[in-house]
Amino acid sequence: MKRTNLALVFTLTAIVGLGASHLRADSVIDHWGNVKAPPVPELKPVTVDPKTTALLMLDFIKQLCNEQHLPHCVQRVPDVKKLLDRARAASAMVVYTGTLTPPSEKTDVVAGVAPTASEPFVKSFLDKFLNTDLEKMLKDKGITTVIVVGQVAQGAVLTTGSEAAQRGFKVIIAVDGVSADDDYYEQYAAWQLSHAPLLAVRDTLTSIDMIKF
Repeated sequence: MKRTNLALVFTLTAIVGLGASHLRADSVIDHWGNVKAPPVPELKPVTVDPKTTALLMLDFIKQLCNEQHLPHCVQRVPDVKKLLDRARAASAMVVYTGTLTPPSEKTDVVAGVAPTASEPFVKSFLDKFLNTDLEKMLKDKGITTVIVVGQVAQGAVLTTGSEAAQRGFKVIIAVDGVSADDDYYEQYAAWQLSHAPLLAVRDTLTSIDMIKF
């Protein structure tokens, strides 16, 4: 009798479990292969005040910006240099960053966009505000707007851009100055930066040629 009851309990448990699996909530897992990319974000022309604007050159270091790891970065250096030259000509603040892993120093910035002796360099993980004096450095100079270029799109660009917005800066992303090892990552980062709560209010997506000082 006890064996019969035990078998009945197992049978009912299995039936209930089977029913529950069919009744589980629908999720993106069920539609993963059919998800379509949203419309392309609008790129907007911007004119900035060089006195209150800083150009953040994120991780243009030889350990990352090379043909093996990030060929997109190598290809975009000439265009980024145009933006860098315009920022310097307007006497806008320029700040460089590097990584802790791989270890990097100011001297590791690629030759095409190498910093001058007076341009600061900070290094951290993905968030360049983390354990650095970047925020103080910017605010001491009266900076209220940052232009972000660099790599990696879904790493330092997304994280530092997001953190800058949360710290009260207006954030401008020059999409064609941002690199990753896949077009999707670059697209995702641009979309996230222009649609996330708070960030969408503070962030502007643009291109290098659409930025005026």
